[in-house]
Amino acid sequence: MTAAMAWCFAALWDAVAEAIPDAPAVAEGAIRRTWRTHEDRAARLAGALVAAGLGPDSKVAIYGYNSAAYVEALYAVLKARCTPVNVNYRYAEQELTYLFDNADAEAVIFDARFGPRLAAILPSLPKLKLLVEIDDGSGERLPQAARLEALAETCPPLAPRDYSEDDILMLYTGGTTGLPKGVMYRQGDYSRAMLAGFDRMGLPRPATREELQDAVRRLQAEGRAPVSTPACPLMHGTGQNGGVLMPHAMGGCVVLFRNTRFDADALWRLVEAEAVSDLTIVGDAFARPMLDALEAAEAAGRPYDVSSLRRILSSGVMFSRETKEGLLRFADITIMDSMGASEGGMAVSVVSRASPPGETARFVANPSTRVFREDGREVTPGSDEVGLIANGGFSPIGYYKDPEKTAATFRVIDGQRYSFPGDFARVAADGGLILLGRGSNCINTGGEKVFPEEVEEALKAHPAVADALVVGLPDPRFGERIVAVVAAAPGEAPDEAALIAAVRARLADYKRPRAIVFADEVRRAPNGKADYAWAKATAAGALAPAEAG
Repeated sequence: MTAAMAWCFAALWDAVAEAIPDAPAVAEGAIRRTWRTHEDRAARLAGALVAAGLGPDSKVAIYGYNSAAYVEALYAVLKARCTPVNVNYRYAEQELTYLFDNADAEAVIFDARFGPRLAAILPSLPKLKLLVEIDDGSGERLPQAARLEALAETCPPLAPRDYSEDDILMLYTGGTTGLPKGVMYRQGDYSRAMLAGFDRMGLPRPATREELQDAVRRLQAEGRAPVSTPACPLMHGTGQNGGVLMPHAMGGCVVLFRNTRFDADALWRLVEAEAVSDLTIVGDAFARPMLDALEAAEAAGRPYDVSSLRRILSSGVMFSRETKEGLLRFADITIMDSMGASEGGMAVSVVSRASPPGETARFVANPSTRVFREDGREVTPGSDEVGLIANGGFSPIGYYKDPEKTAATFRVIDGQRYSFPGDFARVAADGGLILLGRGSNCINTGGEKVFPEEVEEALKAHPAVADALVVGLPDPRFGERIVAVVAAAPGEAPDEAALIAAVRARLADYKRPRAIVFADEVRRAPNGKADYAWAKATAAGALAPAEAG
């Protein structure tokens, strides 16, 4: 390759492996891979994909928990110039069938424990050419599947290909606003965006292959290469971006643990054992249990050693000021809270001990971010107007096989193309963004629009509340009434009236819950995203018909 390298992930990682072959690339328990070994195994798995008849633009689904094999599979798919398809491992058979069919998947790389679920739908998936099974220790075995370990050890390695910046990296959304959609990015755009990690290290972003290799050698020599753990699932964009794509672009090491159910103590033990410098999480859904674990360990006289930690990256779910302040008490770190979606990033809040957190859900907008009213006019800062957030920078080219939704989400205003993921915000007088929430969840009560996230944050600020979701239920007078589903903090028994009063003290009266339903646990997806369908069903089922409206 020459200095005019095609900027795409396989080419980028190939260059890193050549520059620092003996540096650590991936770790999971006893599994330790250097960049030389990681590249070689991925090349052999890529060779198996090509031998099965897959090539540029072929879709390969990756269906598993966080593991070294998952990261290896991602590299291999990109080396073969195929398009990776992320799979939500919580999906049932009907959802999986839809996803594989919609994505035109030609191969599936999967954890063995999911073999029985996959076997049940294989007759409905005639496009599949190859099944590759990851030995996850479950004892399951799908006879018609090849074993990933065997392929990675015995197949001839695929030589680096003529990669193209037009190759697609696709992220399937979680389907919170309808059926899952494949969000398509040009790898040329995506891989350059992942070079932002160099900015945080005080280094210029590399513009050539040689500059990239010089930069990763320097970070290794100075002991500053990131040691990154995605605490959230790699099957979602936040975990993949912050936990793998960005640190690997910098020649870092990705440390995995099979967190089939998030365990904050297991995470802190991993930080201690592996000297983790970077964590990727999804807001309070992860940060609050992490803070609870730190506090409990301190109270027990066995505090965790978090001195290696330098950064926490978060996106996708509200990350409250109170939780950030708590984490900063234990760790001298930088917390980067990004406002973004599968359709692109829009703003960020960066805090540290030297620059403490401000209001929850307040962000500094990216230079290309705008907020537009429904009539297409831009929201005036300080006006208290509500508008849709638009990302005018790095963004997808559209949704796979869905021109109508592509046209609705990606629009041109005054000659500039914007992505509208569906989030509403106000613009402060100083230009800061005040995130209100996703429009599809907005509650209309008595003609007033209420965004659930705003009420949820007011509830979660109460010390007796562990988590909360807010929904609207039918009401004969107001159209919808606000109901909260709340999980109490350990050892607490919050009073309904006290919680409602706490919300009234922070927000306008019309935003207060009219009823609170208590649950043992607030249900969320593995990536921390709210399960509003469950919350609405739980609230409606717990309230008497008259009370529920």
